[in-house]
Amino acid sequence: MADFSVTTVDLLRHGACEGGEIFRGSTDVGLSETGWRQMRCAVEKEAGWSRIVSSDLRRCHEFANELATQRETPLEADSRFREIHFGDWEGQLIADVREQFPEEWRAFFSKPSQATAPNGEAMTDFHRRITPAISEWATELKGEHFLLVAHGAVIRSIMVNWLQMPLDAITSLSV
Repeated sequence: MADFSVTTVDLLRHGACEGGEIFRGSTDVGLSETGWRQMRCAVEKEAGWSRIVSSDLRRCHEFANELATQRETPLEADSRFREIHFGDWEGQLIADVREQFPEEWRAFFSKPSQATAPNGEAMTDFHRRITPAISEWATELKGEHFLLVAHGAVIRSIMVNWLQMPLDAITSLSV
């Protein structure tokens, strides 16, 4: 007999971070006070998670830890859910990068499967890191309802995979 168990995955992007509008990527920074408020507000009326899975970077994991403690829910940190590494753009203001690297910027956001931030992680490699990670968690937690606390590009990567969209659509999704 077929198993029709439904697995529900809630995807939650971290809130605003310390440092302003910069490319954070794999840089480990915490949430700002605004970010903490955003995160707490986002889950205020949500419940029923059997487990919380989180990126191990502070802006995700510190909130996930607080939530797991409050809800008495098991928490797992998974480094595979780290944000894409932006190479030379890490820590730089987004506006400055756009101005200083106009061709690279245009290429990265128009055809990310074929362009990489200087010295950064290739989008195809990033996607190959995220796709098996979420599949493994969905298999392990089959039939359960779990929360993934992660980053914008991580969530976009999951979405293009689940929706069977081309990888280049990743930059057209808003999270």
